[in-house]
Amino acid sequence: MQSKRISFKTSTLSWKKVQMMVAVAGSLIALSGCAATGSSLLSGNSDDTNADPRLTQGSEAKFFSRSGYQACAAGAATGLIGCALTNPGNKTQCMIVAGLGACGVAMGANFYLDQRRSEYANTSERLDAMSADIQEDTRHVIARTETAQAVMQEDKSRLQRIQQEMETQQLDQEAAKSELAAIDSNIEILRRDLVNMNKKSEEYQAVAAAEQGEASAEEMARIEQDIDVMNQQVLTLQQEVDDLYNMRSAITLG
Repeated sequence: MQSKRISFKTSTLSWKKVQMMVAVAGSLIALSGCAATGSSLLSGNSDDTNADPRLTQGSEAKFFSRSGYQACAAGAATGLIGCALTNPGNKTQCMIVAGLGACGVAMGANFYLDQRRSEYANTSERLDAMSADIQEDTRHVIARTETAQAVMQEDKSRLQRIQQEMETQQLDQEAAKSELAAIDSNIEILRRDLVNMNKKSEEYQAVAAAEQGEASAEEMARIEQDIDVMNQQVLTLQQEVDDLYNMRSAITLG
């Protein structure tokens, strides 16, 4: 009877650890959804099925999207649960590696910085790694912007045509409603992407601030320049999305 009681306690403790990790994982998934929320825009419809496939398909479409952040959190969650089940010698380190491996800076500035510090004791090496990460994320922003620009140019042409048809009273109401719903979906997706792009930038800035005391002025200037380049790319996309939104807002069907 005594051995059974000991076995039960051990099992209970292990289960509590798993429950704790599941709770953490659930929080990550919830946070990823919060980080990527966006308004339903003009149509009041958050369904992406009407959107241009170029904005919903492919690796770049997932990188800054809500589904991409949820997948990131799910991947981190799997790693965190694995840390509990495999019972490694250093659970904290295992959790950090799992989080950063799945999400990078999207996991949060503290996780990101802790992992980089575990990999590199030297501040210069950490900042080199961070610079490479920022530049890689900037390349993703540029690629996403190029795709978005092509889609938005077509959407602007559609809006101009609809406006002209309204003025000449040649508008097909049902066809126009369908086109506007598609444009609304495109804008909503891009606005969601922008939320996540800005979130990444904010996290990088938080990491840079945490490293400032140990880094040289030259190193900090380089990191700040990297972040600024990323922000400029995000701002370019923001301005173009705003222009499209303003054009769309000017059209109201009777």
